[in-house]
Amino acid sequence: MKKTWTHFFGLAVALATSLASAQNPGDAKAGAGKIAMCIGCHGIPGYQGSFPEVHKVPMISGQGAGYIAAALQAYQKGERRHPTMRGIAESLSEQDIADVAAFYAGQTGPASSAPAKAGEPSAQVAQLLQKGACVSCHGDNFSKPLDASYPKIAGQHADYLYVALKSYKVDPGSYVGRSNGVMAGIAKQFSNAELKELARYVGSLDGELRVVPESRFR
Repeated sequence: MKKTWTHFFGLAVALATSLASAQNPGDAKAGAGKIAMCIGCHGIPGYQGSFPEVHKVPMISGQGAGYIAAALQAYQKGERRHPTMRGIAESLSEQDIADVAAFYAGQTGPASSAPAKAGEPSAQVAQLLQKGACVSCHGDNFSKPLDASYPKIAGQHADYLYVALKSYKVDPGSYVGRSNGVMAGIAKQFSNAELKELARYVGSLDGELRVVPESRFR
């Protein structure tokens, strides 16, 4: 994929996020006491959100701390426009974000629904993956991001991945959507049908993401 100024801008943002995380390490034990607003969605296997459309909420247990922190900061800044998530993120301090991120990054437990092993992508999907240069950021098997602020996506709920990818195609002035120059440039190359195919394949891969149910929801 041809590198543009948006590519280098994205790398600069990622570097700044990584440096900030290194300077403000999270405390997973402290984070365990700060997730009351998270567990009602992310701690229930199969839980579905209904905004902006019905889809499973993302699995965040086992996700990288750098990405979780970067995502929450994006909600705070309005770069991600989801009213519920923005309201939650705005209530968190920088240390709260670091602690919550550390908690979920280190959380282990049985996956609520282990994804089936996926074979090689079809010729069509392989072309789409190459066109988007997805592995160049998300790494081997889409589970080893090349930067801490990038997400693991292998095994993530396919319907969530699809909604997330579409959100980068939404006009920046819209009530919903996400503003990210790199991801917007990538997502806008594809039709929604192609994004759905990408999401279906990546979601079918084995990954490290999971839902670890809270004891009250077991």
